[in-house]
Amino acid sequence: MAKKNNNSSPKPNTKNSLPPITENAPFTFNNFKVQAIILVILGFILYANSFQNEYCLDDGIVILKNEYVQKGIAGIPKILSTDAYDSFYRQMGAKQELAGGRYRPLSVITFAIEESLFGSKEKVKPPDDVAFVRHVLNVVFYIFSIIVLLYFLRNFIFKDTPLVAFITTLIFLIHPIHTEVISNVKSRDEILSFLFVILTFIAALRYRESKEKKNLFYGLLFYFLALLSKEYGITLLVLIPMLLYIVSGDSLKESLIATIPFFIVAFLYLYIRFRIVGVGKTGENPDVLNAPFKFATGSERWATKFDILIRYLKLLFYPDPLSSDYSYSTIPYSNFGNGKVWISIILHLSLIATTIVLFFKRNILSFALAFYLLHLALVGNFLMEIGATMGERLVYNSSLGFAIILAVGINWLFEKIKQPKAKIIVEITLAVVITFWCADKVIKRNAQWKTDSILFIADAETVPNSVLVNGNAGKAYMDLSEKPENKGKEKEFVEKAIIHLNRAVSVHPRYVNGYLNLGVAYYKLNDFDKAKEEWDIAKSIYPNNPFLITNYKALGTIFYNKAVTLGSEKPLEVSKLMEAIKLLEKAVDVDPNNSGYWYDYGGVCYMVRDFNKARSAWEKTLLLDPNNEKAKVGLAALPPK
Repeated sequence: MAKKNNNSSPKPNTKNSLPPITENAPFTFNNFKVQAIILVILGFILYANSFQNEYCLDDGIVILKNEYVQKGIAGIPKILSTDAYDSFYRQMGAKQELAGGRYRPLSVITFAIEESLFGSKEKVKPPDDVAFVRHVLNVVFYIFSIIVLLYFLRNFIFKDTPLVAFITTLIFLIHPIHTEVISNVKSRDEILSFLFVILTFIAALRYRESKEKKNLFYGLLFYFLALLSKEYGITLLVLIPMLLYIVSGDSLKESLIATIPFFIVAFLYLYIRFRIVGVGKTGENPDVLNAPFKFATGSERWATKFDILIRYLKLLFYPDPLSSDYSYSTIPYSNFGNGKVWISIILHLSLIATTIVLFFKRNILSFALAFYLLHLALVGNFLMEIGATMGERLVYNSSLGFAIILAVGINWLFEKIKQPKAKIIVEITLAVVITFWCADKVIKRNAQWKTDSILFIADAETVPNSVLVNGNAGKAYMDLSEKPENKGKEKEFVEKAIIHLNRAVSVHPRYVNGYLNLGVAYYKLNDFDKAKEEWDIAKSIYPNNPFLITNYKALGTIFYNKAVTLGSEKPLEVSKLMEAIKLLEKAVDVDPNNSGYWYDYGGVCYMVRDFNKARSAWEKTLLLDPNNEKAKVGLAALPPK
């Protein structure tokens, strides 16, 4: 094969028209260290108020109630060899619920290590165990990835225009849409994925420049870690050759050949992933909360997916309001009669065409567009159903492409200002205004992520049609009713809970958690028949739900104790005995394995001379407790059939 002639290769179009900036003066704004220090300080200012946050959303099932994480380092083998939600599925007696499964062990391993290093050694751990440490580390990982991003952009993408590199990194750092990823500890997988993707780019480009094998080794290692963080890393099989073609000036063939080692790592990861989690749930998911397009027609599915793409763009340009949930039925199904759907289709087809045209011109905006579109394709339910409609965390990686494009556009506008002083004033003013606006949104949103109660009650105002948010807001009000500081307001909070829970089940009649919590709410209001009614609905949908056993036992105790009280009152009247029978029937209905309930039920039936019911009750007693001598005596005292 003929040697490459670097001089004949077209130069990548990554420069702006600004003159090159030298770094002889160590304390100028364009110095890397100065920019890095500014970003670090700003990052901690933005997210310092998240340090005191508790666990929220899925933190409970991924961390606090994950038995593998709670074992600390000893749980790592299980974390590496199971689905990310395996512990939760086992506790719920459920099978894998999500299409494709979830194999993202790296972030979960970090949680296990933190548990060993900082976790309580008590058998009963506090509910916020290690939460502070994990929130701090999320911010540290985030800020570290920001500095790595700045290094990558300055040294490989915008070598001659460090201002564009800084603007890009600043936009990424302060963007309010990232608050979910940083404030929700579980979303560390997004942070680590992004970090290792950027480190992979750096190592790959260094290897292209130096041909040192250690850089190739680091690149492959970082790539494998990116894949273990989250599946997004698969996009690098397209993005790496794009970078080599655009930035390094390689031919298309050379770029593809150089990517072969990364293909091998990707196949290795896919093999491991398939062996461990398989293909996930393959049949249609019965729950619309895990299959958001379940009730949509074929055309509505596609129209709604394109509608969601434009919603992502809206949030990137104007991230307000923000929500922890966009599931059913937050986003109404759309159709092709909706003009916004066609705008989205035309816009995104245009972006794809622009990406291709700019690629062959070796323009860095092609890479930015591809970074945005490829990651969006993975989470947009186009290639496969991911079990979610949309989410702020899902656009985390894509937002880098958006930030690059926006930074280049801002710099282009700056270049139109010919007066140096005026340019400086405009640059500083714009930076200050945008930074302060974003900082206000970020800090306020971090505060809403402090607890589940604060988060869901706030979001119930933002997305009032969301089943999950209303269900969780109901649960939040239930929790508030139990706080010592809210003594005297218990009924008020429970009634607010019922409003949200009824709203949730009215939208989604098969929402099990809604009925479970409604039952608890009515139980707290001493409306035990209504509590049983709600739990019976939950049982008809999910018979083996583990919470039902506990709830029914508590309800059985209530019915039984009321029956005993009636039976103890003097004078003993037949009407009271008949009422006691009804209560005992409810008790054995909700707790059918309690032999004591069956025995007393038989006894009261005997007292009102209903011998058939007495016989059945005592036979059931002996079936559950063969050594119950009282039941044997009772049966012997019955008249023959």
